[in-house]
Amino acid sequence: MVGGPFYQVRLGRKDGFLSKSTRVKGNVPESNMGTSEIIALFGAKGFNVQETVALSGAHTIGFSHCKEFANRIFNYSKATPVDPTLNPRFADGLKMACANYGSNPTVSAFNDLMTPNKFDNMYYQNLPRGLGLLSTDRDMIVDSRTKYFANLYAKNQTLFFDAFARAMEKLSVLGIKMGRNGEIRRRCDQFNNIVT
Repeated sequence: MVGGPFYQVRLGRKDGFLSKSTRVKGNVPESNMGTSEIIALFGAKGFNVQETVALSGAHTIGFSHCKEFANRIFNYSKATPVDPTLNPRFADGLKMACANYGSNPTVSAFNDLMTPNKFDNMYYQNLPRGLGLLSTDRDMIVDSRTKYFANLYAKNQTLFFDAFARAMEKLSVLGIKMGRNGEIRRRCDQFNNIVT
């Protein structure tokens, strides 16, 4: 619907019998993680650096709440209030958009300023321009382990789409429940044994 690549999603994936928000931390990347932490997190699940960079391209759509990047635009350091790697006009716009984030936690900004509703490789093109919203985005173009792939995907959308599709297919079969260890839910938001 937003122009991204097509990839196969296997049918019949089983859901687990346990669903707790406390189990999320340590299993998904967080905006305050460094590149080494993100690479290690994905590596522990069997993903290499190239796949990790490709999956990060999902930031080409969607948004992030201001609290996730406020440290880059307010009181960055004693020497400078704003992260100097941010494009100054972009930083000014973010400061205006996020001025009330403390009292309104729903305030957010698009991950990809240029084409926020289109799945494309603009996310990667934005990074060297100082238009990466999260610090993890900025690090993608700086770290020697990820920079090559980020630049490659910035130049070639077809390569990004192919890599993203393969990584998503791999992600879709991660930790599959087998046999009695899971169920195919009749409603995705509740266990089958719950009567409504």
